[in-house]
Amino acid sequence: MDTITCIKTRRSVRKYTGEKVSKELIQEIVSAAAFAPSWKNSQTTRYIAITDPELKGRLSKECCAQHNQSIIDSAPVVIATLIVDKRSGFERDGSYSTIREDNWQAFDNGIATQTLCLAAHDKGLGTVIMGLYDIDKAQEILQVPEGQLLMSLVAVGYPSEEPAAPKRKEVEDLLTFC
Repeated sequence: MDTITCIKTRRSVRKYTGEKVSKELIQEIVSAAAFAPSWKNSQTTRYIAITDPELKGRLSKECCAQHNQSIIDSAPVVIATLIVDKRSGFERDGSYSTIREDNWQAFDNGIATQTLCLAAHDKGLGTVIMGLYDIDKAQEILQVPEGQLLMSLVAVGYPSEEPAAPKRKEVEDLLTFC
């Protein structure tokens, strides 16, 4: 699939067939996501692939609102994206590199997460990025290593639906030349 087609046809998928996603396929999409650009090539995004039904169940029931529970419950894999804290957007002495302070690390994680989702779509998988959950409880359940922060949960699986494209703003509403 060409890049523009991949971008224009990727959707947030919330329902999955339940078919297992191989470990090798998850490794392949994470390998592709590793090519996402990052601040000073810091490559601070990390991933945890959650396939254990008990662990997914705990995330679902203990950390998520109803709408995200059903998504996690139907997805064969949930990938947690994390960042190595205080590296992206920081100088070696620990000071901020820009007035954006520590926001740059979330920016880098967003790029890597979208790259992961596009790679998954290219391989026939559906994804949805979830940000509404109890982060502290989820970090505890996932045993996030010290010095890392949980950023998002991404449900991954073979889609059982093909959501329609949402209406998009016109280029004239998005772009200004000066």
